[in-house]
Amino acid sequence: MNTSTAKKLSSLYTHYTVSIRDPLWKDIHLSKELRRIYMTPVVQKLGRIKQLGPTFHLYPGAVHTRLDHSLGVYHISHTILTSLLRQALSSGQETPLSEEGMRTFLCAALLHDIGHFPFAHSLKELPLRSHEAIAASLIADDRQLHDAIIDSGCSPSLVATIIDESLPNTDAEIQFYRSLLSGALDPDKLDYLNRDAFFCGVPYGMQDVSYITDRLMIFEGRAALPLAAAGSVEHLLFSKYLMYKNVYWHKRVRSATAMIKKALLLSLQDGILTPRDLYVLDDEQFFMLADRLDYKPLTLFSQVRENQMLSCRYEEDFDENRALDRGASLLHERLENEERLCLKLRESYGYKGLENYQVVVDIPEPVKFESDIPLIQKDGKAIAFDKADTVFSQDVGKVFTKNLRKTRIFTPSYVTAEALLGALES
Repeated sequence: MNTSTAKKLSSLYTHYTVSIRDPLWKDIHLSKELRRIYMTPVVQKLGRIKQLGPTFHLYPGAVHTRLDHSLGVYHISHTILTSLLRQALSSGQETPLSEEGMRTFLCAALLHDIGHFPFAHSLKELPLRSHEAIAASLIADDRQLHDAIIDSGCSPSLVATIIDESLPNTDAEIQFYRSLLSGALDPDKLDYLNRDAFFCGVPYGMQDVSYITDRLMIFEGRAALPLAAAGSVEHLLFSKYLMYKNVYWHKRVRSATAMIKKALLLSLQDGILTPRDLYVLDDEQFFMLADRLDYKPLTLFSQVRENQMLSCRYEEDFDENRALDRGASLLHERLENEERLCLKLRESYGYKGLENYQVVVDIPEPVKFESDIPLIQKDGKAIAFDKADTVFSQDVGKVFTKNLRKTRIFTPSYVTAEALLGALES
């Protein structure tokens, strides 16, 4: 028996005696040291941030939080490590995973979202720091969290390095954990697809997680799968597509996120808010920005909170050659197009009370349906996923993206689609 690997495997069970009940994964076990990290205010704040932001207005069950999700990512990460060690133990091979490294990775998995904003999908494209960079700063600067990480036997700087890939790193084990936390079959996706589907009450996101975690292996410093398990990657990509189509990019959800983005963009542009004002807020603090500031575009916040979304009056497949799409790809140009549209609607169609901030053009960012996970053949050689016999060639991935991306224009419900089309064509 490989006593070194057995000792490492045992370390993943010893002292993990604190049980937290999760509706998705059932019992999740933490050590007393990890529970201390979990109980710090900066982590508990995640329990006041809905994972899917305003999506609960469409799917009322979608009130789960980033704290739930963080526990789920930790749990799947723990499951992956135990699976990798069991494989090494049964094959008699040494493993590059150290006890300290695994503790550090589990800590990073638990903390990976501590820098997240409320309504994160609304804040994409805005000139803000990444949530990974904010997480790294919190780990360094929040004394209570920093001390709790040290007392758990982990290095705060290494935890931050796993989370924030912009930080320099030369350690091969840390690099492996980085790729594991944000790779093709990472614990983040495996939790959020399942969790979001569970709480929305839809079947699309459910993955066979135990099948995947039991078959993950290490190949040349990266997570890999046997070729026979390629179907699990296809399942994940199909699920991702269906969740985007039916949940994340549903036009009502897009209306809410586009409204919040428009209000924030105007607030930042006019100096009403600074990026720092948006960091480390929970949902309620986020909405209170509108309550304490006398700035009309922020009334869009109140509309989203009250489930009074702007109506979709235009929807077409995104086309980079169309003038509207081309002119709205960059945020500042989008604002100019929205202002011109509003002016035409006011002057030519009698909507005198229409405000600039009430005309919102929405173009989702490109989303990829590709995977770079190596698939290991029976001869021990690796083949790239897109070179294997799967349906997901690059062309198919592009078709999925094209099908999802819609250019939409949202306005108050009293603006007619005919008037908007006339304003667009004039």
